[in-house]
Amino acid sequence: MQLGLENKQKTTWAVVLAVVALLAVAYEFIPFFTGASEPASSAQAAAPVPAHEKARTLKRPGKKARVENLDPTLRLDLLATSEETQYEGHGRNIFVSQAEDVVIPHPVAKVATDTPSADGGYHPPTVAQAPPIPLKFYGFASRTGEAKKIFLKLGDDVFVAGEGEIVDRRYKVIRISPNSVEIQDVLNSGPPQNIPLTQG
Repeated sequence: MQLGLENKQKTTWAVVLAVVALLAVAYEFIPFFTGASEPASSAQAAAPVPAHEKARTLKRPGKKARVENLDPTLRLDLLATSEETQYEGHGRNIFVSQAEDVVIPHPVAKVATDTPSADGGYHPPTVAQAPPIPLKFYGFASRTGEAKKIFLKLGDDVFVAGEGEIVDRRYKVIRISPNSVEIQDVLNSGPPQNIPLTQG
């Protein structure tokens, strides 16, 4: 008797599981069969499909939106327009690492505007003079037979420089003579100035 009871329970469980499996399969595949349309003819496939029919979405609560009725035909006109698109850049290669050119502005000496004189005559404009160079030339730093070098003082700093060298990143020594030195301010781009030999 117990064997028959066990067989009935197994049979009941098998039937219940089969019904659950059948319901699960039906739930998954019934929308596929009901939502899909019959395959279109070749003439209909070649015709363009309106945008609102291409992607229709069905939303169910608790599920993600599902896209239906996507047109699988190849749109050659869209491919042709995408192939004809040309890159319009600024001429810089984005695949090459390079630094941008830095433009250093050069200061220009101010020029006085044309002003008529009191007697009514015309006088050409005068170029504004560059400010005096604050260096002091107070001695020679070279020995006999060596290249000329001099001592230059700027505030509390003392520099030793020869012809063609730049002092304090601004003042270039142009020419050294026995009693003076000719120095140019490279930032103001003005004419060279003579600095006489002084004591102390």
